[in-house]
Amino acid sequence: MINSQDIKNGTCIRLDGRLYFCVEFLHVKPGKGNTIMRTKLKDVVNGRVIDRTFQVGFKLEDVRVERRPYQFLYKEGEDYNFMNQETFEQIPIAKDMISGVDYMKEGDIVEVVSDASTETILFAEMPVKTILKITYTEPGLKGDTATNTLKPATVETGATVRVPLFVNEGESIEVDTRDGSYVGRVKA
Repeated sequence: MINSQDIKNGTCIRLDGRLYFCVEFLHVKPGKGNTIMRTKLKDVVNGRVIDRTFQVGFKLEDVRVERRPYQFLYKEGEDYNFMNQETFEQIPIAKDMISGVDYMKEGDIVEVVSDASTETILFAEMPVKTILKITYTEPGLKGDTATNTLKPATVETGATVRVPLFVNEGESIEVDTRDGSYVGRVKA
């Protein structure tokens, strides 16, 4: 159990039978009355963010979470199989529990977050940026760097990314896995 004033960004708590991560907190001391904690909590399962206010001293059930690196091995049906980098055990994780799954290729390392007490996997996160090779895009013309126009490009994972006109097939690009946006070209 932890007190409400001990909540920080990244703290995981159990509230109303659900698990939440604190994404934002504010310690508020009004002119009159007791001090309160305003928090924004993100639901681990569905990703919804809720606002909750707690009185200082309110007891909350904290959840100890562990973050471990896992390597993506292969996809089997709707599940993705990963290998623990420390113990080499293999586990399947459902597609909807993985952020940035469209930009994940074999061999990528993801961070798997699990509940330490029950060993239940909560979710898996791709790194914020990843490097992917373009397998198909319309050819670019020399000098197409002046405008901010974007064209679709298919990357090696099968996902489509909007890239500038000057990017060609066969080049490697850096992609933001949170929203699938183009970050820049990568020299091979």
